[in-house]
Amino acid sequence: MFVIPFKGLKEEKHQFEFAINKEFFDIYQYDDIYDANLKVHLNFNKKSTFFELEFYVKGEVQVACDLTNELFQETMTSKLDLVVKFGNTYNDENIDILILPHGEYEIDVSKFIYEMIVLALPVKRIHPGVVDGTLKSEILDKLKELQPKIVNKNKGSDPRWDKLKELIIDKDR
Repeated sequence: MFVIPFKGLKEEKHQFEFAINKEFFDIYQYDDIYDANLKVHLNFNKKSTFFELEFYVKGEVQVACDLTNELFQETMTSKLDLVVKFGNTYNDENIDILILPHGEYEIDVSKFIYEMIVLALPVKRIHPGVVDGTLKSEILDKLKELQPKIVNKNKGSDPRWDKLKELIIDKDR
């Protein structure tokens, strides 16, 4: 499904569309995405000795909030540019250049789509209801209940840090 047989393509621009859903991430055993509705558009520019690939992804994925573990829809867009050249052996060590062995006649782009999507996800995923205060959750209520205790506990001075502060003061004299 994600394999492009380039051997018979003319030297010009070609376009491909892919629909990405949860099953795509199951193949890679990636559990952070609970559902997905993504569209990937690929501009495949075939030249005589290399290819230029431009991937664009747009859509939504369902992820869990890092604070409350509540599921929510995360909107995403991302872009990836890749140059494919030919050489003696397969080499994907460079993030922008893929080298395929001479004689190859097709390319599987699923790995590049997967990496583009996963890297486009925010590092910290916070439910929009947490940000605007509309989410009602037991976990969020418990965090709010514990917050004053944590803040009050940290207000006093720590004797270990006080000793270190004395070292800094003594050094300046």
